[in-house]
Amino acid sequence: MVDSTLPNDLPGAADKTARRSGVRVPRLIAGGVILLTWEFVVRLFAPPFVAKPTTILTAIPRVIVDPAFLTATASTLSAVAEGLAIALVCGTIIGLTIGRSVIVERVLRLYVNVFYALPMVVVVPLFALWFGYTSAARLVTVVFASVFSIIVNVADGARAVPQEYVEVARSFRSARLRALLDVVLPASTPYLLAGLRLAAGRALIGAVVAEFITAIGGLGYFILYNSRTFHDNEAFVGVLLLAAFGVGFEGLVGWSTRQLLPWYRRDERSA
Repeated sequence: MVDSTLPNDLPGAADKTARRSGVRVPRLIAGGVILLTWEFVVRLFAPPFVAKPTTILTAIPRVIVDPAFLTATASTLSAVAEGLAIALVCGTIIGLTIGRSVIVERVLRLYVNVFYALPMVVVVPLFALWFGYTSAARLVTVVFASVFSIIVNVADGARAVPQEYVEVARSFRSARLRALLDVVLPASTPYLLAGLRLAAGRALIGAVVAEFITAIGGLGYFILYNSRTFHDNEAFVGVLLLAAFGVGFEGLVGWSTRQLLPWYRRDERSA
């Protein structure tokens, strides 16, 4: 017997593939135009040491095996990962508390908004003075840069949870903490993931800014040193790696959203 669902599945799969192709082809064309324009303009008008796509491409194999580059990459990415983990735990706890407690929100909301809007570059010199020109200053900068995005989003998510959900949990004599962890936190997960997506980019920026200002070893300092010594191609490899990390984390969060929350804003156009 022939499965009657087969004819319906095939057009759906074909439409999905067509939509993805319709998005990816213009992206590739736009990327090619940008690279060609960059190459053309630099060759005609810029000094020889200015980076261009062809010279960056030839520098990649040499740079990615350089021990200094590998050490700098490991230092920066480990600091970002550690800072994000701290920010995720602290930001989730504070955000849930602000979102479910009117008193705590009135006390802390203003300060959270002020620190969230504060440019991180102005606090890095202070952190350097307090924690020294060490990796501790960079870690604090990463946490400071990323934690408020998580707090704001988790607080909004916790506030958006319907009160009926909490009342049902309480009707089954669930403790306040248990209702918070079993009801409010899962319902706030989409907001948490959105905050984590923003926090990752801010954490990466915070790490690089800290390395610029404090001269701590890392990708930021690697880029700064090579730029100042007119090794633009080598510096641009570091920039590309930072961009790849940001895009990769964005894809990881999107994949996690599709796997954990298949019902939440699944937009095929973003594929």
